[in-house]
Amino acid sequence: FQLKPAMEGWIMSSALLGCVVGAAIAGYLSDKYGRKKILLMSAFLFIISAYGCMIAESPAFLVVARIVGGVGVGFAAMVAPMFIAELSPANLRGRLVSLYQLSITMGILCSYLSNTYLLKYASVHALDNPGGFINYYFIKEVWRGMLGSNMIPAVLFLFCLLFIPESPRWLVKENKNKEAFKILERINGATLAALELEDVKGTITNEKSSFKQLLHPKMRVALLIGLVLPFFSQLTGISTVMYYAPAIFEKAGFQSGSAMGSAAVIGFFNMIFTVVAIWKIDKWGRRPLLIWGFTGLGFALMLIGWLFYINSGANLLLGAFIFYIAVFAATLGPGVWVVISEIYPTKIRGRAMSLGTLSLFVGSTFVTQTYPILRESLGIGFTFFLYGLVMLPAAYFVKKMVPETKGKSLEDIERFWEEKSKTATVLDIRTEVRV
Repeated sequence: FQLKPAMEGWIMSSALLGCVVGAAIAGYLSDKYGRKKILLMSAFLFIISAYGCMIAESPAFLVVARIVGGVGVGFAAMVAPMFIAELSPANLRGRLVSLYQLSITMGILCSYLSNTYLLKYASVHALDNPGGFINYYFIKEVWRGMLGSNMIPAVLFLFCLLFIPESPRWLVKENKNKEAFKILERINGATLAALELEDVKGTITNEKSSFKQLLHPKMRVALLIGLVLPFFSQLTGISTVMYYAPAIFEKAGFQSGSAMGSAAVIGFFNMIFTVVAIWKIDKWGRRPLLIWGFTGLGFALMLIGWLFYINSGANLLLGAFIFYIAVFAATLGPGVWVVISEIYPTKIRGRAMSLGTLSLFVGSTFVTQTYPILRESLGIGFTFFLYGLVMLPAAYFVKKMVPETKGKSLEDIERFWEEKSKTATVLDIRTEVRV
């Protein structure tokens, strides 16, 4: 399709609009029907979306298909880290939730590599005339094959979900204690499972499940963190870099094929440095990673903006982008998901994470939609410099408001908020949660 900047923004951000819808309702649905059922629903939406994108005959049809897939992403993005957190032992929870972010980076890398291969295949066979399906979807309009190939991991995701258990904490909430015990026993052994089950039952019994509980005094600080932190994480421009990477590298001076290859390099470093975060997050803690993350990203974004402004050349910009993605992947990428998955009580965790994930996708939609407009009006250099300036208040927010929760059980964190709401200020909470 021949697209103007505004329509380009709509197509790129349409999936994020679907994410907003999915995230908005996923909390309620997962609290009512369970975590596993919503993940299964997301897999079906992925398959439908990939097929719809592949056969789209107009920009409007493509937007609708991407919105459907976005709803699935909203479901999975909200439920998956929460589900992992509810299954994980306290001493491993940070690392295990971070595996969710690692899987995202692996998916991004695979998409870059597969798209690079398909683009090369289409170029090599451009003069061939095989006819039929191959010619239309993988040569003449190769972008259709790129989007349609998403059906492969979607089907694999659906198959794997058939073998995972339900969240034991959700089962306790539904008074299915025997089923919950069996799952906890597989994770921790019978003795620890019995103790953990009693702990979970004790905290859930006294909880009420409603959106009103999110405004309870003991939850206000946690709610603020869960809304502001994900939003700030998207103002880093990460969605812009991930979605527009090939186009950005063409602006930097790379040819089309080299630009796609450079995007794959970014995807590779994204995955590698996410592994670093998994290795260190339960040792260093959440707060240091987030503070250094926002600070480092502020520097990286301003550097990128400056290099674009002086027309430094493609190789220097590629190095700056590698530094940028390394900082994000090692800090905010997994760190934000870990924090928002563990700071809420079980009965409202679904609804609370739904709001946090909604905030993340609102920020992502805003950045993705406005990037083409800012690029045309301010220039690409000033656009990235603007992203960098926002990182200063983000780092200050983490320093003043976000607690350290490493090594604590979900029930310990819940009891802490309840006790501190009676006696402590926000600064007391920040100090006392440290381990």
